[in-house]
Amino acid sequence: MDILSENNRLAERNRGYFEAKQVLALNLVSSPGSGKTTILEKTILSMVATHKIFVIEGDQQTARDAERIEKSGAPAIQINTGSGCHLDARMIHQALQKMEVASKAILFIENVGNLVCPAMFDLGEEKRVVVISVTEGDDKPLKYPYMFQTSNLCIINKIDLLPYVDFSVETVQNNARQLNPSLEFILMSARTGEGMEEWYKWLGEKIVTRDA
Repeated sequence: MDILSENNRLAERNRGYFEAKQVLALNLVSSPGSGKTTILEKTILSMVATHKIFVIEGDQQTARDAERIEKSGAPAIQINTGSGCHLDARMIHQALQKMEVASKAILFIENVGNLVCPAMFDLGEEKRVVVISVTEGDDKPLKYPYMFQTSNLCIINKIDLLPYVDFSVETVQNNARQLNPSLEFILMSARTGEGMEEWYKWLGEKIVTRDA
């Protein structure tokens, strides 16, 4: 059986599970070192008192990120893919069998750091969020077009470093919107907190839509 066809079938099963439980499932994708885990830590610390938050962590090795997430106050389960460069729908299905996600929760799926393979695999998520950092260069949409075509939101992180790097926010936005005119953007520094409120507002809008 075709790998993607089988994955898509299982992704629909995951999607049905999320919809039945009114779980807002978000797939966070990026290259390594973009700051996904730090963004998640700050998000959990800010929202866990008022929202039920669960996290599935994907990495090739170690449980470091899951341990960081649990210290922030959210239940987390680690998936190690070994030589694999992405999470797939079967891995998410198996993780959900081990971790009972509460109804009306937010489920963050932090994918393996890679802008190629994760773009091909639907996990059953409601929204895909691609995170890039200003230290990576502003040519990411041109190099990895499918990731930007399939994402709903692009977070440009580490903007506190803009004065020190050769990075054009306008170039990234223009190139990405040529691929995906509906792509939204949030400029952020998870380190300083700039842009985090806009991120929380975006999440809040998705929670309202879910509850409706």
